[in-house]
Amino acid sequence: MTTAFERELWKTTEFICGVDEVGRGPLAGAVVAAAVMFEKNFAPRGNLRFVSDSKRLDSALREVLDQEIRQTALAVGVGSVEPEIIDRVNILQATFLAMNQAIEQLSPTPQLLLIDGHRFKPALPISYQTIVKGDTKVFSIAAASIVAKVHRDKLMKELHTEFPQYGFDSHFGYPVPAHIEAIRKYGRSAVHRKSFKLAALGEK
Repeated sequence: MTTAFERELWKTTEFICGVDEVGRGPLAGAVVAAAVMFEKNFAPRGNLRFVSDSKRLDSALREVLDQEIRQTALAVGVGSVEPEIIDRVNILQATFLAMNQAIEQLSPTPQLLLIDGHRFKPALPISYQTIVKGDTKVFSIAAASIVAKVHRDKLMKELHTEFPQYGFDSHFGYPVPAHIEAIRKYGRSAVHRKSFKLAALGEK
């Protein structure tokens, strides 16, 4: 992936930030967002040429790219919203909270946000564009997707040490059959999202 999308915008705007999230669909754990901003006219070299939607990359390459993104980006921010807040405000609003947390960590402040998806609610007075499937089209959004995915996977592996019976280190909280069976057997833990109902468990 290249920075062709950003290069057009850099003609008129210097500080452009890509934003993406991971973890909207799981039954447990936080929703995490990352915001990544590269210097004007940045050109990816070496391993960074492999930056793409994090779901298309294996875990080893994501780890390598996460480190290189953090080393070469102008600024990186990560936001995380826990299950109890997700249950309180709903997953969409929690996603916006995580995105805004990530954006607020950046210095300098972005002048334009490129948001993966089709909806966003900014906390700061910054211009933004929403881009459906942006993590497959825009370099900085793809980079943000990698940073967010690596960060959330680490969080879920840490939770696995506390709640090993659920297998968080393999499915990362997503509703796979083994996870659903574990919930059936052990009930929901303190890190499960209580507002996410499962028809497979007869929940409505």
